[in-house]
Amino acid sequence: MSTKATIDLPPKGGFSFDLCRRNDMLSKKGVSPPSYRKTGTTIVGIIFQDGVILGADTRATEGPIVCDKNCEKIHYMAPNIYCCGAGTAADTEAVTDMVSSQLQLHRYHIGRESRVVTALTLLKRHLFSYQGYVQAALVLGGVDVTGPHLHTIYPHGSTDTLPFATMGSGSLAAMSVFESKYREGLTKDEGITLVSEAICAGIFNDLGSGSNVDVCVITKGHKEYLRNHLLPNSDVYALKREYTFPKKTEVLLTKVTPLKEKVEIIEGGDAMEE
Repeated sequence: MSTKATIDLPPKGGFSFDLCRRNDMLSKKGVSPPSYRKTGTTIVGIIFQDGVILGADTRATEGPIVCDKNCEKIHYMAPNIYCCGAGTAADTEAVTDMVSSQLQLHRYHIGRESRVVTALTLLKRHLFSYQGYVQAALVLGGVDVTGPHLHTIYPHGSTDTLPFATMGSGSLAAMSVFESKYREGLTKDEGITLVSEAICAGIFNDLGSGSNVDVCVITKGHKEYLRNHLLPNSDVYALKREYTFPKKTEVLLTKVTPLKEKVEIIEGGDAMEE
C-alpha cells in the first residue's frame, strides 16, 4: 500500500474568502453578523469645452459620527488625471495611490504622459478581482492626447463613460442638478458653477455629505485644484461667542484633619521617569 506524501504549499495570492465561509457557518448557528454602515459622499464630474471638471464634498463619516470635516476626496493619479473617491476612505486612498504609482512607472518606461484609459483599466481590473470587497466607487477624469475623458468605476469593476457623472450617497441630488442644467460646450466658469451647485445639492440633501466644496479643473497641459472653493457651512458665529465665567469660586466649607502619626520625609530620592 503506497502512502501519498502531503506537501504544504504556500498560500496563493489574492483575496482570501476564509472569513466569508466562517461568517456563513456562524450565521447558520444563529450568530447575526454586524450590519453594514452607510457611507456618505457626493462626488461629480463633467466634461466642458476645454477639459474635465471634478468636484467633491469634504465630509468623512464613521457611522453616525462626522470624524473629519475637511478631508480631500479628489486624489492625484497623474499630472493630467485625477480621481474622486466614494465609499470606504481607506480603500479609495489605497487603490488610487497604488494605481498612481503604477502610472508613474509606466510613464518612466514609455516616456509619454499617461492616458486616461490606462488608469481606467488598472482601476477596474483591480476592483473586479476583489468582487466588490474593496469598497471604492470612483469618478475618473483627465485630458490626454485623445481629448477629455470622464468615467465612473463601481466597486465591482463595472464602468461607465459619460459627459457628466455623479456617485456617492448624495449622487441623486447632484444628478438632478446636472440633468436640468447641463449642456454641451460649457465654459470653464459655467462648469465650475454647475459642479459647485451639484455638490451643494448633495451637501444640503444628504446627511453623509457636508462641509465644503472641492473642485479640480483639468485642461490640456494644465490643472487647477480649487481646495475649499466654497464654504457653504462655515460657522459665522464662531468668533462672536463670548463666555463669561465667575472670577472666583466661593469656598463653602473648610475642614482640616491633623495626621495622627508622624510622617518621615526622605529627601534626595531617585526621580521617577514617565
